[in-house]
Amino acid sequence: MRNLLKIITTLCITNTYAQDKVVLDSVSHKNLEEVVVTATRNERKLGTLPMPVTLISQKQIKSMGSLRLNDVLGEQTGLFIQNDHGQGVQIQGFSPDYTLILLDGEPLVGRTAGTLELSRLAVGNIKQIEIVKGPSSSLYGSEALAGVVNIITEKPNATNGSLSMRYGTNQTSDLAGSLSFRRDKLGLNLFVNRYQSNGYDFTPDVFGATVSPFQNYTFNPKLSYDFSSTLKFSISARYFTENQENNFLVGKDKVSGNGNVNDWNLNPVLRYSINEKIKATARFYTTQYRTNATLNYQKDAKVYDETFFIQNFQRPEIQIDYAMNTKHNFTFGVGKIWESVEATRYDDIKRFETIYGFMQYENTQFNHLNLTIGGRFDAHSAYQSQLSPKFSLAYELSPKITLRGSVGVGFKAPDFRQLYLNFTNAVAGYSVFGTQEITTGIARLQAEKQIAELLFDVNKLGELKAESSLAFNVGGTINLDNSLKININAFRNDIDNLIQTQAIARKTNGQNVFSYLNLNKAFTQGIESEISKQLSVNNQAFTVSVGYQFLEAKDKEIVEKLERGEVFRRNPETFQTVRVKPSEYEGIFNRSNHSGNFKIFYENSKSHVTASLRGIYRSRYGFADFNGNSIADTDDEFLQGFMTWNIAISKTFKEKYRLQTGIDNAFGFTNPERIPNLAGRLIWVSLGVNFEKKKKS
Repeated sequence: MRNLLKIITTLCITNTYAQDKVVLDSVSHKNLEEVVVTATRNERKLGTLPMPVTLISQKQIKSMGSLRLNDVLGEQTGLFIQNDHGQGVQIQGFSPDYTLILLDGEPLVGRTAGTLELSRLAVGNIKQIEIVKGPSSSLYGSEALAGVVNIITEKPNATNGSLSMRYGTNQTSDLAGSLSFRRDKLGLNLFVNRYQSNGYDFTPDVFGATVSPFQNYTFNPKLSYDFSSTLKFSISARYFTENQENNFLVGKDKVSGNGNVNDWNLNPVLRYSINEKIKATARFYTTQYRTNATLNYQKDAKVYDETFFIQNFQRPEIQIDYAMNTKHNFTFGVGKIWESVEATRYDDIKRFETIYGFMQYENTQFNHLNLTIGGRFDAHSAYQSQLSPKFSLAYELSPKITLRGSVGVGFKAPDFRQLYLNFTNAVAGYSVFGTQEITTGIARLQAEKQIAELLFDVNKLGELKAESSLAFNVGGTINLDNSLKININAFRNDIDNLIQTQAIARKTNGQNVFSYLNLNKAFTQGIESEISKQLSVNNQAFTVSVGYQFLEAKDKEIVEKLERGEVFRRNPETFQTVRVKPSEYEGIFNRSNHSGNFKIFYENSKSHVTASLRGIYRSRYGFADFNGNSIADTDDEFLQGFMTWNIAISKTFKEKYRLQTGIDNAFGFTNPERIPNLAGRLIWVSLGVNFEKKKKS
């Protein structure tokens, strides 16, 4: 223990363990260059990419003891888990709506209210996670305005398998198994997972839990077959199902029921190498997301509410990769998307169609310079066509210093709810209509004598435009020696045509009628820095890292009003009205100006012991507007800064049995009212076994 403390005190502070290029499987580790595919849609070494990319390895995920995708992403520099109709990820100050989530390069659907629920995704069969920060619409289209998270699962490249089980606080259990088979041209892989929890309750004196009990299952089979060295076929599928109990109060009445989520996809891929220079890839991806829930009053079993939501998505695509020579590479692609939604809150089935094409050119002709130029054109059935160009470059200033820069355009299309929603809350009494439904909706409510006053001329709403951003990323990597690495990236995003909710009319019951319009402009800017240091002594290997992000995210209209002295607040005690100073505006809600993480990963190759200690910090951020001036500017409107610590330790026996235990949120930080998804201290233990077919001697 004394030697361990001495070693730790000699280490410097640092970057994310995910981007380390050192494999610590033994003390005599060596540098390896990781390969990623998300940033350019083809395999490229991480160190040569001209845009900011984070790679999270399977090794790191296992060392953390993480079970779901939100657990993994929440510990990365510049990423935050935001709870808004589900747990989504915030990147460079953008809400979860603006980040595209991919599974093996294909988009996941099911954003019923904008956020894609990350806890739907188990991580037991993940090979690596690739995160591209900044707009990636030049390759991926809508929803990639803030960036892309690509979850890459294991391929059937060997004959092996594993079983694991875990149990912890709140009677949370996880059972997972994987089986992989490879023989000659045929490969098979199957991953199965069962995850369940009894939930938890911060307010036991109130009917209904903070998080209700649930259980879910994931099935993920893969098959690959190599017809020849030039023609290869693969097909993967995923099926997810979850059941959750629901109990809550409506006034003084108790309401109970069950909700169900089903999510499946199918992804056949055919790859053909025409010659040494040209490779063609054909895909046909199809997926469906479905939810339904029935709620009944407990007193008489009468139906309180019945809802359903069904989203379908199909996309054929052809991609051509052309390597003119070792210095010039081209990527071309065309595809079409059919997307539909049928739900309780829509009058009928709503459909979108998109035809798109993209192109990318990579040039490494000049010494130490990597130049990438690309763009994508989307022709959509419901909004104006979009052109999304991007320009990136990386320059190797010296063997130890690489500079990077990129400028690109991202966009996010209006979604189904913003165009076609037709919903009235039966309890609260308010109504929400999409822009295609608002005229008819207002007319119907007027005919029913439900409108007391019009607040906005619906004729001024106009056609809803896609939100767009112009983004700059500038930074670089410094490798001072074989084990000390510094990553820095500065970014600026200017966003136009932000879609916001607008009160259109006041109803006779005192509630409002809402719709959507393009109005606000905003910006996010900041800097991220990550430093990592690695050291090995005898049989022990360490990685220590520190990450930090400074973020400023503000509404431009509010900034202008503050500068003109047009924003006020009223003191609730003295009733005195005062002008808000520009310096008192800290930014858009739920954005921390400062955040960071501190991590130590340890491995002893002789005793087969690994351990990790990870701390995650967020400074205070605006939570709500209590004084009606649309910003957080008084202390009670902020959630104060906090830090959580996670610990995990494991030991492997006989090279195949693995015992691991850990504590998430070790000091039990909670804020039931404002962060209900933070459950408190979670203690867990897991046992796993790996087995593989022995090679014949």
